Amino acid sequence: MIDELRIRSLGVIDEAVIPFAPGFTVLTGETGAGKTMVLTGLGLITGEKADGALVRGGADRADVDGEWRIDARTAEAVLPRLEEAGASCDPVDGEWILILGRTVAAAGRSRAFAGGRSVPAGVLAELTESMIAVHGQSDQLLLRDPRRQRELVDLFGGPGLAALRDAYSSEFAAWREAERELRDLVEHRQDREREAALLRHGIDEIAALQPLSGEDDALKAQAGVLAHATDLLASVGEAHEALTGGDEAAGGGVAEFLMLARRAVDRARALDGELDPIVERLERLAEDVSLAAGELSAYAGALEVDPEHLQRVEERRQAIGALKRRYGPTLDDVLAWWSAAESSVAAVDGADERIATLTTEAAGLRERMSRRAEALTAARRSAATDLAAAVTVELHDLAMPDSSMTVDVVAAAVPEEFGPDGADSVAMLLTPHAGAEPRPLGKGASGGELSRLMLAIEVVLAGVRAVPTFVFDEVDAGIGGRVAVEVGRRLARLARSSQVIVVTHLPQVAAFADRHVVVTKDSAGHVTAASVAVVDGQERVRELVRMLSGLEESQAGAEHAAELLALAADDRGAS
Repeated sequence: MIDELRIRSLGVIDEAVIPFAPGFTVLTGETGAGKTMVLTGLGLITGEKADGALVRGGADRADVDGEWRIDARTAEAVLPRLEEAGASCDPVDGEWILILGRTVAAAGRSRAFAGGRSVPAGVLAELTESMIAVHGQSDQLLLRDPRRQRELVDLFGGPGLAALRDAYSSEFAAWREAERELRDLVEHRQDREREAALLRHGIDEIAALQPLSGEDDALKAQAGVLAHATDLLASVGEAHEALTGGDEAAGGGVAEFLMLARRAVDRARALDGELDPIVERLERLAEDVSLAAGELSAYAGALEVDPEHLQRVEERRQAIGALKRRYGPTLDDVLAWWSAAESSVAAVDGADERIATLTTEAAGLRERMSRRAEALTAARRSAATDLAAAVTVELHDLAMPDSSMTVDVVAAAVPEEFGPDGADSVAMLLTPHAGAEPRPLGKGASGGELSRLMLAIEVVLAGVRAVPTFVFDEVDAGIGGRVAVEVGRRLARLARSSQVIVVTHLPQVAAFADRHVVVTKDSAGHVTAASVAVVDGQERVRELVRMLSGLEESQAGAEHAAELLALAADDRGAS
């Protein structure tokens, strides 16, 4: 549940702390006093889109922080996602205290926080999805949407129905993919065959040459050597003669001079042993010179002066260059094109076999998907019947004694009309009174009827899903009198298993709350820390009187308010 909401510079709210109770908390106040901004603040910390226009005039930014207490069951869903985001919260007496926050700059950018760490706003939505359900006027509009109606039936159906839907969805996706590939093969078969004919020409051209990766660079280096073979031989010979001395060398080569130096130092070291390292170094130098001379000799022996070989190398370089211009720009690109082209041609050559395989596969998937769809439809019809019966009972308790709800589940006739969530279209129908025709929620249901229907559905769904906190904005729209009393009574009953937060203008609803929070504006039109107060006793009576008649000192109003509070107290005692 949410313990506390702290708001700064949001709309008309300068600064406010809103405390919530474990059971039923109601927020009241004059129109424009800032109650809607409280719900807007809740929306921000549950991941809703931020808008710089929400920032109070003259402020740089708005800040909203919410403190949640999470029980062990909710923690199982929340803590893993919190850890993924790099945040955490610590357990306190078997519960976890989680702080969520949002900052909105006047320029429009926002930042989100969870457990003291900066996180994407989407993480707030994921964390609070299992913690809070917010209902407002927009949810009444959603209730008219057939897709939302199907979602409610599925939710009421529980894990069993969800498992059937997931199994169907997997089969449906596989069938659609098989059908897509099959259709693509058949429709574009001629185009692919024409393309394959062109690819074969390129494949034959490359295959005739059989180039290797990096061969163009190797041929370039080889051509350079062959083109300068004569100069290379001359330079290598000169270097070899300098090292070895050659037959005609007047003064000998490096090897001979090193030998002379070694002998001289060898004689000297007989007189001084410190010359031993120098002798060893001269020996190593002589070995290195000998090795270098041998390598130069081997290089010269392998070097060929062959104009015809050079011509063959240049011709292959030109052929590879032509391939690079057509299929490159690099030789690796040519090789990649060759591989891809061969795969494409192989696919075209095997099209008949693939079409036959896909036809069989798609038929099998279609049949399995159809069976899954039938099972899903049966489960939905069963859930729809039970949901309609349970909601009808709730509507009777909400002062609609002759009303009833029915839920029609109609399955599509052929798989081509199925969707990713099944074959079914779901329609919720409301019969407002005896003798009336059932009518779709989107055609003729009033705002008051939708408000009560939405509340009835939530009460029923509360038995099959665990939502710690419900928030209702204007759930009492379009109602009053005895109906409002029944709505207040039902909200109080819902609060026995969940935290319920309600923004209302009706005293009949407010009287049933466990905690009554009043939001007012100061003389400057702002909501400050002193403008949010929990009222009780005579202060609460005075607020109910204001809501009843607008006359805070009305004696008749005070008697009526006391009567409402007594009724609510009796109802709690009876339960």
